Amino acid sequence: MRLLTTLALAATSASAASLTLSIPSSQALPNPYTLPPSTHATLSSLGATFSAPLSVKNTFVFHNLTGGGSGSASAGSYLVDIHCATHAFAPLRLDVDAEGGLAAWETYRGNDWDNKGEAYAAKEFEGGAKGFEVRVLGQKNYFVERSKFSILTILKNPMILLGLISMGIFLGMPYLMDNMDPEMRAEFEERQKSNPMNSLLGGGGGGGDANPMANFDMAGFLAGTGSSSKKEESSGSGASSGGAGGKKEKGVRR
Repeated sequence: MRLLTTLALAATSASAASLTLSIPSSQALPNPYTLPPSTHATLSSLGATFSAPLSVKNTFVFHNLTGGGSGSASAGSYLVDIHCATHAFAPLRLDVDAEGGLAAWETYRGNDWDNKGEAYAAKEFEGGAKGFEVRVLGQKNYFVERSKFSILTILKNPMILLGLISMGIFLGMPYLMDNMDPEMRAEFEERQKSNPMNSLLGGGGGGGDANPMANFDMAGFLAGTGSSSKKEESSGSGASSGGAGGKKEKGVRR
């Protein structure tokens, strides 16, 4: 009887599959032995969740995946997550068949479950254990480094550069005019006088060349009072002239 029980247990353990997840050295994690001891891996499905701690060999071992016991996983698809306080790991999709076969793909959160990524090659570790190597994404940063004050960052601002250039032109132009050749300076002044923008901006000179826009009242034009005031002035002058003529006629009649 004991012999039959022993043979049954041996057959069950032989048919059960085990999964080993290894953390290799990489550029993101040169020394996996520095991971905190609280690091653990989980196998998640709709019905159950299984967990495995981090071993001294930087591996996670799930035993008796298809053994059928209360603490074993059954055949199906699982999400493999590695929970670590210092580093982030890429999640995996793990498929376990009834015969103990294992297949893993890279998966992406928020996408359809059937959207499989790159397939992971199965590897054999010490003691004949089969599994996969997980990929480290990088180190977790919980704090944002405060930016340091630097004068160069202020000078690189385009608005600051434009202001400095304008100030340099404003301060350096008088010195350039003083050191300019007299003939060239006279020619420059003549060109400035003949510039049509000077008459528009400066009001022009006196006489017939005066700017007609110099006495233009923009506020009165927008308010509509400029033309009415002119009409009132013209009507007032006409009335005064008419009154003078009437008096003269009365005087003639007398």
